[in-house]
Order: sequence, then C-alpha cells, then structure tokens
Amino acid sequence: MDLHQKITELKKKKNAVILAHYYQVPEIQEVADYVGDSLGLSQKAAETDAEIIVFAGVHFMAETAKILNPTKKVLLPDLMAGCSLADSCPADAFQKLVEAHPDHTVITYVNCSAEVKALSDIICTSSNAEKIVNSVPKDVPIIFAPDKNLGKYIQKKTGRKMLLWDGACIVHEAFSMDKLLKLYKENPGSKIIAHPESESHILETATYVGSTAGMIDYVKKHPTEKFIVATEAGILHKMQQEVPEADLIPAPSEEDNTCACSECAFMKMNTLQKLYDCLLNETPQIEVSEEIRKKAILPIERMLELSK
Repeated sequence: MDLHQKITELKKKKNAVILAHYYQVPEIQEVADYVGDSLGLSQKAAETDAEIIVFAGVHFMAETAKILNPTKKVLLPDLMAGCSLADSCPADAFQKLVEAHPDHTVITYVNCSAEVKALSDIICTSSNAEKIVNSVPKDVPIIFAPDKNLGKYIQKKTGRKMLLWDGACIVHEAFSMDKLLKLYKENPGSKIIAHPESESHILETATYVGSTAGMIDYVKKHPTEKFIVATEAGILHKMQQEVPEADLIPAPSEEDNTCACSECAFMKMNTLQKLYDCLLNETPQIEVSEEIRKKAILPIERMLELSK
C-alpha cells in the first residue's frame, strides 16, 4: 500500500480525524477529512467525535484543537512547525501591555500561543475579525493583536481606533509590489485577491480582500476569470480543485525563489511520511496546561458563539 492508503486505514482503525490547513502540501490535503481556514478548522475541532485529532498545520492550530478537546489526543506531524506571527507576540511582553490597559477589550487573532489566548477576551480569525470587532461596544477601547496588518485593515473597515500589537506574518509581508504590478500588467483583465495579513499597499491593489476561505468563495463566484492570488501559495491546490476553469497565478515574492511565490516554510515542514508516522506512533502530542486551557477556552468559545 502507498502512504495515502496506509493513513486512510489507520484513521479508521484508530477513530482519528485529519484536519488540514489550505497551506499544507497537496498530498496532505488529499488525505485530510477536512481542509479549511483557521475558523473552519476551529469549528471542526470543536465538534469532532474522533478520539484522535491529527492537525496538519502549525503549532498554534493544534494547540487550539487541544484547548477545545482536553480529553482527546491531538497530534502534530512536526512539533517544529511554528508561526512567525505567533512568535512575534511573546506572552510575557503581551501581558504587560494588557495590564497597562485594563479598560481595553483584548481581541487576539487565532495565530497566537495558548498563553496569549489566555490573556484575551475574544479570539478572532481573518474570516470573522470585522464581526468580532463590531461586537464590542463603540465606547469600549480595543487592543488588537498580534497582526498589525490585519488590525489596520479592520480599523479601516470598521472605523474603530484600536491599539495594535506590532506583529506580522513574514510570508504575507514578502510580496513584492513592483513584481506584482509588473505581473498585473502582463495579465490584462486579471484581478488581484489578497489576504488581510498582507501590507496595506498590497491590499490597496486588490479587487477582493478576505480570508483563505473567503478568497476561494470569491473565485467560485467568478469561475472563468484570471486571478493573481496574494496569500501563501498552498491555497492554489484547493482553489483550482474548486474552480478548475479559473486561471490562477501566485502573487510574486521579494525572494528570488524557484516558484516566485510566497510559501510558509513552517507549513511545509509537515509531510505525508511525518503524518503517517505520527498517526502510527501517536506522537508528537500537543499538551496545554489545565490552568492555561481553562483561561484560553473562554475567548475561543466567545468567538465560536459569535461566528454562528
């Protein structure tokens, strides 16, 4: 049997579910039970009845699944699969900011550690950030962390002035404006679609700005058009599956790399072999202390409730 078949058999034998992010390599997406963005993955993690959750994504995503499922085994194929955005917001430094502004409601993007979630009032994703911010009374000040680019975008959308943490995703800050405009000129009639973690000058070029799931939905509504896609290039696999007739071009990165696109090295650390090994051996497991979990689950549950 090939690895795909072996993983499928192991899933059934162990009552396991595989959750994968859109940025995973295609072969992992193909074997997953669900492929989605951070909001969809959180919702699936909250409702699954599987005994084992294999999270094909990065560390903070698997942590979120463990917070929601304390009695289940949550596995991550590679424990070193981290996140530059989550790393940009250390919990001890963030705690000082929160304590210095006790009157603020703390909204944190899901791309953060369990410890940062535990310091928060509500979690958000790029899919629901605008809705979450609008749920806070206008006379209540807001701390928004850790992504300053998403924060600036939501400020513009809502008109709310927020105290922004100075964090960012290196993948979404890697897009080259000059190369993007050159590519756009070379593809007349194309539309730029972008993730709100990208910098403001990139977002200003876009016809549509939204989450990974939102970008896929937008392309579905315009199935015969040409799109320059400004997010991690892994999304192109699912997007092309969903809209086979669409012409999809990855937005160019500043890096002079082989694919001329922006890829997350952390997301690509997971492989089909590592996925099989972790399911077979039921390791490495994600653990979250009960003290942190009890605090962190409250803002996650608030997000899930507001996202219904």
